[in-house]
Amino acid sequence: MAKNPYDFVLDCSITMAWCFEDESNDYTESVLENLKYTTAIVPTLWPLEVANVLLLSMKNKRLTEVQSANFIDTLSRLPIVVDQSTSSRAMHSIFVLAGPSDLTIYDAAYLELSIREKIPLLTLDMGLIKAAKKLHIPLKLNDIK
Repeated sequence: MAKNPYDFVLDCSITMAWCFEDESNDYTESVLENLKYTTAIVPTLWPLEVANVLLLSMKNKRLTEVQSANFIDTLSRLPIVVDQSTSSRAMHSIFVLAGPSDLTIYDAAYLELSIREKIPLLTLDMGLIKAAKKLHIPLKLNDIK
């Protein structure tokens, strides 16, 4: 069996912690550091979520346009792959997973991707953490590999 080319599913909560110093912590920084040696995968909604947070942050004067552009540029250089099959699964496996997990479709997309790829889900979102634990999905960097 071929090795999975992805090491973990990265969610928006960790990604955006890299953008805001007051949201960053040792865990989020270790995920970023780990991307020097690993590859993350994200559902197709991830770029939309990231862009939305940046837009709202600019509107709220938390970030400037230059800071947002620099962050986007930084993200584009990281080994983060966007899964191209998320949308086709939205009204099937993601929908089925969301109800019993008490998650939004958006959050269930991260969970479904982790299950499908059989890799850890790295998140700060408490609802996702609870659902992942219930389904025995790894949540830590040291669970990678």
